[in-house]
Amino acid sequence: MGQLVCGHTGDRKGHCTNNCVLYAAHMRRMMIICLCVVGCGDVSEQPPEGGDPLRVSGDVQRPVARPDTGATTQTSTPEVSIGTLGRTIASLGNPGEPGLWLKTPLVSAARNGRVYNPATNQTIAVTLIPIEGPSTAGSRLSLAAMQALGASPADLVEVDVFGA
Repeated sequence: MGQLVCGHTGDRKGHCTNNCVLYAAHMRRMMIICLCVVGCGDVSEQPPEGGDPLRVSGDVQRPVARPDTGATTQTSTPEVSIGTLGRTIASLGNPGEPGLWLKTPLVSAARNGRVYNPATNQTIAVTLIPIEGPSTAGSRLSLAAMQALGASPADLVEVDVFGA
């Protein structure tokens, strides 16, 4: 007859000759049946004697706290020279930011300082800029500072950080 919403031609009653409407109705019925079956379950279960349905009975293993040996674990940070703020592993920071700077969690406020690279025996004056993180987290050096320390921008450089 004419073209239907589904794009197929229909018979004289307006039904699709390709059974689109019948298929859609069948799928709706199947979805309703599936939802009804899924919703059914055995909800008549009574809690165990004692009344608390969340209580676990029987031989259940519980976690046991480890005994405190009193020994403190030390991190594997290398020894640093006296008077330093600390030793850190530095990677290249934003190469678009000019200047000599080190962004590090070893300081809590911006200040002047020095950075020493023991691999090249080079020391430079930098601006120390605080970043969030534990003191054992890595730091970021400016491109100019990396070059002044004689390190490749692609390297991770171990440096000692000194306050001014």
